[in-house]
Amino acid sequence: MKLGVNVGYVAGPDVAERVETAVYAETLGYSSAWAAEAYGSDVPTLLSWIGAKTTTLELGTAILQIPARTPAMTAMTAATLDRLSEGRVRLGLGVSGPQVSEGWHGVKFDKPLARTREYVEIVRTILAREEPLNYAGEHFTLPLPDGPGKPLKIMLHPYRTDIPIYLAAVGPKNLELAGEIADGWLAIFFNPEQAAVSTDHLRIGREKVGKTMEGFDVVPTVPVVIGDDLEECAQMVRAYTALYVGGMGSRKQNFYNALARRMGFEDAAQKIQDLYLDRKQGEAAAAVPFELVDQTALIGPKERIAERLHSYADAGVTTLAISTFGSTHDERAHVLRTVADALETSGLGE
Repeated sequence: MKLGVNVGYVAGPDVAERVETAVYAETLGYSSAWAAEAYGSDVPTLLSWIGAKTTTLELGTAILQIPARTPAMTAMTAATLDRLSEGRVRLGLGVSGPQVSEGWHGVKFDKPLARTREYVEIVRTILAREEPLNYAGEHFTLPLPDGPGKPLKIMLHPYRTDIPIYLAAVGPKNLELAGEIADGWLAIFFNPEQAAVSTDHLRIGREKVGKTMEGFDVVPTVPVVIGDDLEECAQMVRAYTALYVGGMGSRKQNFYNALARRMGFEDAAQKIQDLYLDRKQGEAAAAVPFELVDQTALIGPKERIAERLHSYADAGVTTLAISTFGSTHDERAHVLRTVADALETSGLGE
């Protein structure tokens, strides 16, 4: 099992510190750095800065928002970053959610599965650079008919024509799609003891195309808080959990809330959502059960974390991307060192 670090998305002034956290992770033997975007910092700029300051660290987009870019723009960005980094890009894609897609990007959030399938097909076609781009789908038609556009081939020769593609997936059908068309899965709120809730659907997708889970990269982002007081550690993660379970979506459509329900937290998920959407964020965080945090995060002293790492390896995790939950570089560096030491102690590292 490899280690990665997810520097997240940046809403404040600490973007440079996130870069330094990733740079430090490379010195500890971490294999990859992942960056996210919502409606603050963007992924490609952050990863290009990280890539310029590192030599071996793989650069993962977790995620590039599908509604934010045409598939051609995503292919161009991935090819450029992969060329500059000499083959270090992992291309993670996701549809985001209705609020960001429609409220921020002005893109209708409809038929996300079909849109994602077409999007990935176009990106792969562009990167393969075998022929000029022609595509006729339900959501994308290239070139546009009856106009001046003509089939084009990406001018840049990609460093790799098979950049690995990952999908961020939560719901069962999206998980099946990830297994079918992607090279890896970007997971969130991953409970290794209940991994089958998600991985069974990945396997169904793999079987559709005659493949197994062999070589498929399972990459959960896992919050980590180091300390002896478990309740105090959990408290640091509660607001994060409440944001997703309660606030990432509407009452009718929240993928993370549905996931919490599938994990057995039906009553808590309802309460968290009700409070959050009523703008009682503090109460929503307080309503997050300790068990939900403990099952989906790594909390406690190094010895407890080292023991818990076995559960992730047994669940099929191949890259563990940790989220450090520290407010300063020194705090984040301490978490990185502790997890690296814990992985060595557990004997699970490559």
